[in-house]
Amino acid sequence: MAARPEILFPLFAGLDALDGIGPKTARNFSALQIETPRDLLFHLPLNLIDRTRRDTLRGLEFPCVTTVEVTIGLHQPPRGRGPYRIIVQDALSEFQLVFFHARGDYLQKLLPTGARRLVSGRVELYDGIAQMAHPDHILRPEEASDLPQTEPVYALCAGVSAKLMSKAVASALARVPQLAEWIDPALKARESWPDFREAVVRAHAPKTLAEIAATAAPRARLAYDELLAHQLTLALARARQRRKPGRGSRATGALQARVLGVLEYSPTGAQTRAIAEIAADMAAPRRMNRLLQGDVGAGKTLVALMALLIAVEAGGQGAMMAPTEILARQHLESLGPLAQSAGVEIALLTGRDKGAERARKLAALADGSIQIVLGTHAVFQKGVEFHDLRLAVVDEQHRFGVAQRAALAEKGAGADMLVMTATPIPRSLALAQYGDMDVSILDEKPPGRKPVQTALVATARMEEVVAHLRRAIDEGRQAYWVCPLVEESELSALTAAQARFDHLRAALGDSVVGLVHGQLPPAEKDAAMARFVAGQTKLLVATTVIEVGVNVPNASIMVIERAESFGLAQLHQLRGRVGRGAAASTCLLVYEPPLSETASRRLKLLRDTEDGFRIAEEDMAIRGAGDLIGTAQSGLPRFRVADLERQTGLLAIAQSDARKLLADDPDLSSPRGQAARVLLWLMEQDKAIRYLSVG
Repeated sequence: MAARPEILFPLFAGLDALDGIGPKTARNFSALQIETPRDLLFHLPLNLIDRTRRDTLRGLEFPCVTTVEVTIGLHQPPRGRGPYRIIVQDALSEFQLVFFHARGDYLQKLLPTGARRLVSGRVELYDGIAQMAHPDHILRPEEASDLPQTEPVYALCAGVSAKLMSKAVASALARVPQLAEWIDPALKARESWPDFREAVVRAHAPKTLAEIAATAAPRARLAYDELLAHQLTLALARARQRRKPGRGSRATGALQARVLGVLEYSPTGAQTRAIAEIAADMAAPRRMNRLLQGDVGAGKTLVALMALLIAVEAGGQGAMMAPTEILARQHLESLGPLAQSAGVEIALLTGRDKGAERARKLAALADGSIQIVLGTHAVFQKGVEFHDLRLAVVDEQHRFGVAQRAALAEKGAGADMLVMTATPIPRSLALAQYGDMDVSILDEKPPGRKPVQTALVATARMEEVVAHLRRAIDEGRQAYWVCPLVEESELSALTAAQARFDHLRAALGDSVVGLVHGQLPPAEKDAAMARFVAGQTKLLVATTVIEVGVNVPNASIMVIERAESFGLAQLHQLRGRVGRGAAASTCLLVYEPPLSETASRRLKLLRDTEDGFRIAEEDMAIRGAGDLIGTAQSGLPRFRVADLERQTGLLAIAQSDARKLLADDPDLSSPRGQAARVLLWLMEQDKAIRYLSVG
């Protein structure tokens, strides 16, 4: 393993190596995630205080921060528990300096009556009298030049004062070495970005509010450095993945043609494009690592089947993994007849297969007579051997971690990998989260998908909603009723679902209503779903377990109770469960007034559009990138300077730059490559360094 370059040692020392910081104070900084001088460099000011000198307070709008020279007048020690006051005079007006819990002898020495002093701090009106409580700075006139005209404001925490932070930052800045440039020279010139060292120094010494904006050159450069390091790490992971020998799987087109012959519709342009991209990847000698991103109902399953058929046409096998057994069974129901029409042997393997039946399936997989296998993660457990696995497809990627993706690809010697998600992801997040993958996007709906009418309904009209359901059920239609997300616990969510189920059963009849929730044993959950799919129950009351993938064409009504408690992406997924059959479909968003501004904006957007990508972009604008996919499990980096929501353009440049740098210089040995290695160490991307050293 390579070691950190010596030039960076001063930035990765302990904080107690800095001026005025002992071991105890150093521990206080950890509340701000600051452990080293390097972390301080990226802890940038949030705001700016203007310390420009004035002659007088007269004419200012209070409250405000001001700096003014005064003559010290009368001291008024506190009466009882009040504050200590000192009357002072500037050129045109009189005001008070106020101190709480102060020692009189100390203040007499600091501010002797009759002396001139420069004071700077926040002035407020109290009972019509201007007061400056605990001035930030008190200086003799001859020390006035020590006070900077502007002062940066930092995020602080208990035990870390503004003074201590400024001192620590100054000491950290003194340690910044001159580093070789890792940014592409043409890009740096085009953007007028300073060198790294100058960028850090300037970012900590803004003179105007404009210099605190993300677009200011020093800040933009530091944001780009973070994004470039992150994209280099992803690009190195991608390059390493591509260096693993793959198997060229050439399509003959024969099996695909048979399936297309029995389809009742033609694939959309987006589907045809995605299939062509996948076929080209699979034919190449390197391993495919592709993400297929599609909106609800955009027809990912057909694209996946075509990819699996390419593996079979090339003489191998394909496997598709779904996050739940319900989904795996559903894939079998929709894909089984199509595969059979092409004469392809397809089977389902789940944890429920036992004894002789399981042994038979395992033998058929090992000898190659099962050509396509569908299942849950059971497909990739020990003891499952393939004759010749060419392609692994993972459905609903966000339910599986990177490690599970990797374990799955290891099952086949050089098997290609296709990952699918029905959650539209804003472009910046796709770049940040899946930058190691190539991406295909399905952004057209197949013909025949009817739009879903969406309406907002206040909880006071609940009985009208139930009456509407009664009429629809009498007409032979089916519906979902999704219960609210309850914050307290899984248990209270359960109580809410149970209570709603009892209420609806009383209103509509015992045999008509079914219930599924996360606490049900898998067999009972599947049985309840199966009764609904078969049309035995007409209304399914559920928690969000039905969010992903359930396909019941006859279900044409979706009621979401307390819709304001759900995220936009989740509401969009839930709505996607209806509108799959011939009947006109509706989605009723039942909310509890009054709605907050954010909730109102979310629900109205959902009412007005069915475009999942637009919804995802808006969701990110409302909630921020971390919340959108849950930073903890997403592997999404935590940037200190870069802002994923607002700097998508920079992120896209960083991705293409990182990929180009590695294409020109795969082991980063050129002068710019060596500089990029230093950047990876500086940004703590040790993982990337490992990729380099492993090759």
